[in-house]
Amino acid sequence: MEFDDLNSFLLEKPGSKLEQPFGSEVLVYKVLGKMYALVSWQAQPLLISLKCDPQQALELRKRCPSIKPGYHLNKMHWNTVTLDNSIPDNELIAMINESFRLVVASMPKRLVRTLAEIAGKEKTQKKEEAGKNGSQTNLS
Repeated sequence: MEFDDLNSFLLEKPGSKLEQPFGSEVLVYKVLGKMYALVSWQAQPLLISLKCDPQQALELRKRCPSIKPGYHLNKMHWNTVTLDNSIPDNELIAMINESFRLVVASMPKRLVRTLAEIAGKEKTQKKEEAGKNGSQTNLS
């Protein structure tokens, strides 16, 4: 997966924000202040660190040489994935979705409700934008 596609996918997650608390080399994607992905965007190939269930993390590392224990992270809960095309995009997307899900599942219920509200607003906003773009296209 190329950086632009990866970045777009990560930012499309409900409530997702991009920060750079560790300097310009690492992009940190957060949901309501909690990290769910870190991207070394200047690395060749790209590296992404994702939260993972501890047992699944071990299984993924055994199965795929491009998946290593999380770099500078809790190695029990985080994997760093080298995006060298050895992992199909659909598997990478599944790992990203699982990381996001795990982070949200660990949040207090009030934050989960807040995220649901944000997701609803973002969905409505996208529908409105699509409607505006569609009506502009039809007028052209």
